[in-house]
Amino acid sequence: MPELPTNETVPQRITVLGAGSWGTSFAKVLADAGRDVTMWARRAELAEEIAERGSNERYLPGVRLPDSLHATSDATRALDGADAVVLAVPSQTLRANLSGWLELLPDSGPLVSLAKGVELGTLKRMSEVIVEVTGVDERRVVVVAGPNLAREIAREQPSAAVLACTDHERAVSIQRASFNEYFRPYTHTDVIGCELGGSCKNVIAMACGVAAGLGYGTNTMATLITRGLAEIARLGAKLGADPLTFSGLAGVGDLVATCSSPLSRNRTFGERLGKGESLDQAQQATGGQVAEGVKSCSSIRELANEQGVDMPLTDAMHRLCHDGRSPRQVGAELLGRAKKPEWD
Repeated sequence: MPELPTNETVPQRITVLGAGSWGTSFAKVLADAGRDVTMWARRAELAEEIAERGSNERYLPGVRLPDSLHATSDATRALDGADAVVLAVPSQTLRANLSGWLELLPDSGPLVSLAKGVELGTLKRMSEVIVEVTGVDERRVVVVAGPNLAREIAREQPSAAVLACTDHERAVSIQRASFNEYFRPYTHTDVIGCELGGSCKNVIAMACGVAAGLGYGTNTMATLITRGLAEIARLGAKLGADPLTFSGLAGVGDLVATCSSPLSRNRTFGERLGKGESLDQAQQATGGQVAEGVKSCSSIRELANEQGVDMPLTDAMHRLCHDGRSPRQVGAELLGRAKKPEWD
């Protein structure tokens, strides 16, 4: 395995809080990279399954987890002696969960965010929520972004990711902690751009799913992905992101993967809506897992309106999910928008 720079201590004892598909996959990545990993699961029976049988069949069926991966439903035990903490809970529950863990978190070391979303009400990115709730310096927060379909990573298919932190050396420390034979992490300092890319792509993936459900083909998908990237970049520019971020793994990379794959919950959810199913029926099709775009379309839309940024696809998904519009209605409204140059 290639060597990475050794300019910061690598966290050895890492706690992953959350045992969904992405949390479990990232825990496996860390364990396969040689770290001592303990997972926290809300349900005791799931923690027992991971610890004793080396599996998480609900979220990662058929995947064998490393014997070195530990699990518990006791947060105090999970966090005891942790050098780094990975936050792997849904974006809209992050604040409440963090508040409950506040007294247990270590006084130093990275806090790594896997959540991708913009918080309803506050319109804060996940790193901002972490800083606000915990009071830690923003330089302790590392954001994971990129084309990270959990099942493919858990099956050890070659994948890459971006680790973003305003303190580059801290991003490097998590890079070294997670680098293994199938998972190649890159570092970045543009936390804003990486978080926006990860949040907004869920909404665009829902739009692509709707189009698939309506029976539309490759031209439509390419149009949605490209125009989706354009509106994400507009919002990013307004909020101070580096435009180049959206050309990389956290932008177009994550967007293409999430919009194209049947493993994407958001795309699957959108496809069910496109076929005429209700929100509840579409949610059941994702196996009870959270399709982040359903709520994020509202918070991102509100953030865009606050910043004076035009995001028509995000607005369309909000109207479909929350205003009672049908898939064909929002499609017609998008096609009927005023004509303009591509880059306006």
